[in-house]
Amino acid sequence: MVERKVEVGHGHGGVVSLNEPMLRYPGNPVLTAWHVNQVWTDPHRQVVTVHNAGAAVVGDETVMIFRSHLRSGVSVIGVARSTDGISGWRVAPEPLLKPATPADAFAAGVDQSAMVRIESGGVEDPRINVVDGAYVITYSGYDAQTRNQVRVCLAVTEDFTSVVRHGPVLQQDMRNVVIFGERIGGKYFALFRPNDVLPGDTGGTYTQIRIGCADDYRAGKWEIDDEPIMRTGWGPSAFSDKIGPGAPPIRSSAGWLDLFHGVRTTMDGNPYVLGVALHDLEDPRRVQMSSIPVLFPTRADCRIGESEYVHVPNVVFSCAMVRRTDGTMLVYYGGNDTVMNVAVTHEDVLVELCRRYGQDPLTGRLLYPV
Repeated sequence: MVERKVEVGHGHGGVVSLNEPMLRYPGNPVLTAWHVNQVWTDPHRQVVTVHNAGAAVVGDETVMIFRSHLRSGVSVIGVARSTDGISGWRVAPEPLLKPATPADAFAAGVDQSAMVRIESGGVEDPRINVVDGAYVITYSGYDAQTRNQVRVCLAVTEDFTSVVRHGPVLQQDMRNVVIFGERIGGKYFALFRPNDVLPGDTGGTYTQIRIGCADDYRAGKWEIDDEPIMRTGWGPSAFSDKIGPGAPPIRSSAGWLDLFHGVRTTMDGNPYVLGVALHDLEDPRRVQMSSIPVLFPTRADCRIGESEYVHVPNVVFSCAMVRRTDGTMLVYYGGNDTVMNVAVTHEDVLVELCRRYGQDPLTGRLLYPV
């Protein structure tokens, strides 16, 4: 049995293992709408959620860029900073990303009017991809006039106080995009989850994660493989009806650790879980995928007041995993699309889950006896 002692901070920690691969921070939630509304005091800036945040260590601080629903329904992306990555989050006075306007900063060659339209319905679910030392944000832009049109866009920042927009990652509907942190064989690689043209939010291409490569991650010229590298649909499975990249892949000595989300349709909705996969360091198309989720949603993931808003029940969703030097991983995840939480795990446990309790990444068939 693989076991590792881990610490979150403030004297909290424990042992993670194949039976309990992730421990929740007892002080969750760490950031809520209440915290943001103490800073964003104008009525039109009051929010009802704080969730699905990207995170990265920047200098001697951890920066979190979070998604919030304004009371109008539009999503914006804000910034919070913490000295220990757990507590004392300081919310910046203005959102980092709002729906684009012509006054914003754009890279050369970006169609500004197209970007205004692409983001008119809100900006969501940011990831901080640390690529060759640069802070590259991938996020979803929703068109306010075309139902369900979503384009993953890319922006670059140096200080998380301003960004330069580089436009859509691809000129097609896309929902989740995460970029590997360095060139592999001279190319940049990324994981993609397309949107489907079918009605509903599960099945079809929602069950596929694809991989692509590019010479320049900023140019919007990704070559995506025709076939997925991960596909579900063979069940029963906690991931049978939907998967998608979560946190940007983290390099470990055993491979690139990929935290993803998965959905299984039930008679009472679509609960989201977190899963883990391991990509080969030299060939990220080679992947081992754990059949056992690392986190299931519970009541502990959305502790709020009795009269406070809950957006989507039974959801854990992560856009960020931060590695410490000892192999400990801090996982930043949204609870019920409503509040921000932290959990802790260890790379050795995640790797062993992929190796020992895998499923075929293309069929979902279990690779071990039940």
